[in-house]
Amino acid sequence: MEKINKLKKLFNFYNLDGYIIPKNDEFFGEYVPQNKDKLKFISNFSGSYGFALILKNKNYLFVDGRYTLQAKIQSGKFFQVITIPHKFPTNILKKKRIKIGFDPKLHTQKTLKIFFNKTNCKLKPINQNLIDQLWKKKNENNFKKFYILPEKATGQNYKSKINKLVKVLNQKKIDFQFISASENIAWLLNIRGHDSEFTPIPNTYLALGSNKRINLFCNLKKINNSFKKKFKDIRFIDIKYTDLFLSKIRNKKILIDSSSCSIYFENILKKNNKITEFIDPIYFLKSIKSKIEIENTIRSHIYDGAALTKFLFWIKRNYKKININEISAQERLLKFRKENKDFKFLSFPTISGSGPNGSIIHYKASNESNRKLKKGDIYLVDSGGQYKFGTTDVTRTISLNNENKRIKDIFTRVLKGHIAVANYKLKRNTCGAHIDNAARRPLKEINLDYAHGTGHGVGYFLNVHEGPQAISKNNKVNFKEGMIVSNEPGYYENGKFGIRIENLIRVKKDKKGYSFNNLTMAPIDKSLINKNILKKNEIIWLNTYHKNVFYNLKKFMKKSELIDLRQACSKI
Repeated sequence: MEKINKLKKLFNFYNLDGYIIPKNDEFFGEYVPQNKDKLKFISNFSGSYGFALILKNKNYLFVDGRYTLQAKIQSGKFFQVITIPHKFPTNILKKKRIKIGFDPKLHTQKTLKIFFNKTNCKLKPINQNLIDQLWKKKNENNFKKFYILPEKATGQNYKSKINKLVKVLNQKKIDFQFISASENIAWLLNIRGHDSEFTPIPNTYLALGSNKRINLFCNLKKINNSFKKKFKDIRFIDIKYTDLFLSKIRNKKILIDSSSCSIYFENILKKNNKITEFIDPIYFLKSIKSKIEIENTIRSHIYDGAALTKFLFWIKRNYKKININEISAQERLLKFRKENKDFKFLSFPTISGSGPNGSIIHYKASNESNRKLKKGDIYLVDSGGQYKFGTTDVTRTISLNNENKRIKDIFTRVLKGHIAVANYKLKRNTCGAHIDNAARRPLKEINLDYAHGTGHGVGYFLNVHEGPQAISKNNKVNFKEGMIVSNEPGYYENGKFGIRIENLIRVKKDKKGYSFNNLTMAPIDKSLINKNILKKNEIIWLNTYHKNVFYNLKKFMKKSELIDLRQACSKI
């Protein structure tokens, strides 16, 4: 509470009644470094999405349905936790006429409009971040170098990607694009870096003219001469001069991305130019993986499936004999992954939840919450890796001798939803909103549902969550060949258990048209299935899937593991 009180003392100096603290840093990436996580500093909330609104007499923490339980546990003592979209800041501020401060480098016009537009409050930009004035921390000097992916890993050189992008700009009569999402620059130039714990992101901005002139803004200590030589047509500028460079642009039609260009940069560009805002075209170009990227991704999923499968067998064999808890389990899984030389690091923090902890959708085991895996529980593990080259994300829920009929019935309905997605007949105009309903139907038949989307897009040795495609109620992006998306229906009963089954799938074209093709290779726990609830075509799908898993993983297994694999992949 002391931090919050110190923050409120600054309100008088800046003539404010409140202040907004977002999760993101100035690069709007998915994972924020610890030393930039202002939301966690002020609220103790560690989830990947949320923002705080601190007023003189009340503190609010806004999260989505994935994090409601977690936020209440971590922050409920000092914050009223509100779940979006059930309630918005506008509901709280409706009758208020107050001044609310924000850091223009950490917000976009789009997000402020969504959350604060329909109020009578005045939003006041403050260039000095108020949290930084309270937070005494050492600056971590990360000068790890950027690097270039070999063409055999991408299938397209950066010049051909620039040509594709410039073609889009010319079609829309754009003179200049300011690219503010580091992951999009990583894709465009085939470069990677070490600026995020779970994603090989190089923190950068890029200015691209329709004449193909490129200016890359970065920490110059992170690039060496050999890197520069590979990009003779690119001008490298110290990132601290980005605003100065942008302020000198005049009389251009400029494209910015509404979800990653800060108000700070937008205001600089708006001064002397005409701004056009729509989704950065790179998101669409990047979402369609090349043939080589798909081949590498398939291989990464086989490696990852082998590690996960060995781990699941190890859990089942040992949880009664030795003391295994959520933290030691996730450490063991990481050890299995590290046995593969192509594994680099995790693609997100592992979710390792047994019993009631499994009901927290984005649970992260801590010393306080850590539970022992014991007989009668079900155990949910959601994890993934960054490989050379590919990104994985997979969830399995396994039985630790659980005999609860209701749990088995619900697990089977989650599986039915999973199969409905995997078997969905794709047409040219199929989008995620169409598919999401099919995934939920088996659960809704018994009045159950889940508070997250059914699937998110996935990057290629990049962000584990990336758009524009997704399987969710409001996503209208059409699926195209080469797109990768997760398939992860689930069900969570507060304080009791959580169930989720997740595979990554890709859009594949064959003679019959378009269909989803499974990438993930790991058995689904048959001991949790009530076969009587499954239809014939669902049983065929499961048996075919397991046959494929056995074929792909058998060569990685030791003798005892091969016996387990044969059993796990046998027909039901």
